[in-house]
Amino acid sequence: MFNPKYTITNKLLENIKIITTKVIDLNQKSFTKPALVELQGRAETTSTYASTSIEGNPLPLTDVKRILKNKPEHIRDSEQEVINYNKILKEINIRLGKGVIPLTLELILSLQKKVIEKLLPNCQSGKLRKEPVFVNDPRTQATTYWPPEAKEVLSLMSELIDFISNNKNRIDPLILAGIFHKQMVIIHPFMDENGRTNRLITKILLAGMGLNTFNLFSFENYYNKNVTKYFEIVGVRGNYYDIKNNIDFTLWLEYFTDGIIDELLRVEKLLPQVVISPQMTLQAHHKKIIEIIRQKGFVADRDYAGLVKRAKATRRLDFNKLIKLGLIARKGKGKNTYYILKNK
Repeated sequence: MFNPKYTITNKLLENIKIITTKVIDLNQKSFTKPALVELQGRAETTSTYASTSIEGNPLPLTDVKRILKNKPEHIRDSEQEVINYNKILKEINIRLGKGVIPLTLELILSLQKKVIEKLLPNCQSGKLRKEPVFVNDPRTQATTYWPPEAKEVLSLMSELIDFISNNKNRIDPLILAGIFHKQMVIIHPFMDENGRTNRLITKILLAGMGLNTFNLFSFENYYNKNVTKYFEIVGVRGNYYDIKNNIDFTLWLEYFTDGIIDELLRVEKLLPQVVISPQMTLQAHHKKIIEIIRQKGFVADRDYAGLVKRAKATRRLDFNKLIKLGLIARKGKGKNTYYILKNK
């Protein structure tokens, strides 16, 4: 039975108190829907860049933004990694918006399968490893850790999932998410893409900490600031069977919660900038579109064209901006295209 060793130190307790205060403060703030849409998009991009960068993806943030905005015609592996991770993040945010996502082995397998889509052979897709693996020091290439044997991976993952599920009402969600994150690193359940899959699951578990605007949050960003330190603290050294009874999660939990605080402070600082940014400002012509929809229930381009002196291409940009901000939705096709309020 999995029974992790850790101590509630003064630092860990203080970190949890700070996070709780920050979460309550953010939950009490009110933001416009356009601002929330903009912030979520930024967070998804930041998480995508950070999590793929941690695993060695060479693409800078500027290229990641470009790829996510305009999908390349001929996609390289580094670009596919970015596309896959961002797509999964968007799916997770949609699901979290509808309620809690239960932690199951099926969920973990499905996420790993999506992470490696078009990147690795099917034999490694959505399946626990059947072979031994080794963790090497990226600088010296010397082996530093020998994970558990493949035949034990299923039982170890099942014990970890049971521990999280059985303690979700007894242990702080921050601690549970941190324990899961490190223990999955220790188990190393897949031949490849353990890191990205792990961080996606950790994101889902962190949603339980009560932050209403969790979709604005990118905890991976903290790790990417100092990847060497992240790997050093989250990982372990030696043979699993020699060290398994002496692994202590305390230092990692302190570092893990440091990262949550760092990200909450980043979001807190970013919010005022986004709320007043030009991208969030609706011009008179944008408001005209919404006004027509409220009066008629819908609007077509021909209706809009009769009220404003704007070229067809510009009118299309007006509609697209409101769609991106989550204010309206496109219906129909071709000449029968029309627009309605998003939640109408």
